[in-house]
Amino acid sequence: MKDLEFKLNSTDIHPDSEIKGTILVSYPGRYDGVVVNTTILDSNEHIIYKSYNEKKISQNVSRLFINKDVMPEDKAEFTAIINFEPTQEHEVKFRVSIIEQHKEIESQIIFAKYSV
Repeated sequence: MKDLEFKLNSTDIHPDSEIKGTILVSYPGRYDGVVVNTTILDSNEHIIYKSYNEKKISQNVSRLFINKDVMPEDKAEFTAIINFEPTQEHEVKFRVSIIEQHKEIESQIIFAKYSV
């Protein structure tokens, strides 16, 4: 088994539809947490993270760090949204990384499609 598993509820994303991601860490060493970075290619727009592990995020953040202390059983779930109207189809790159002492240990990338 890999040290990091990352899944999205769908790789076909539409405006204002909820994006759900699940992260499972089985890294045997000590780590500080996981970070989720998302890029909407060919766009200056951002994704907005709404919650992680059922905890609401009060500010609009475009980069999400989830501390290991709030990851029961080394699992994290997050929700996010993209709410601009695309004039073309965009590829969205989700990159999840395990972080240990400010260093990336392992990462996984998933590409999704964003369109009307």
